[in-house]
Amino acid sequence: MDNREPVAIPFALVGFFATDKPVEEVVRTDLTTEELEEIQQFLASKLFKDPNVAVAIFPAIVPPDQASEAVKELENFLFGEEE
Repeated sequence: MDNREPVAIPFALVGFFATDKPVEEVVRTDLTTEELEEIQQFLASKLFKDPNVAVAIFPAIVPPDQASEAVKELENFLFGEEE
């Protein structure tokens, strides 16, 4: 039997939301541990073939004035472009 240890492999999901309200008014700050686990399980079941893959996420909002820089950094990371 193969006794390999799990390895944590980083991955990224990038999204945007549109609103005409201040961010503080639309983003939930009361997400429970159970709700976060449900989201993680959903992502694992939809993104990965192996049902034993465990997903851990950390929800975070990029301030709008930093969004273009954050997207560029992600592009550089994904495509290996040097500045």
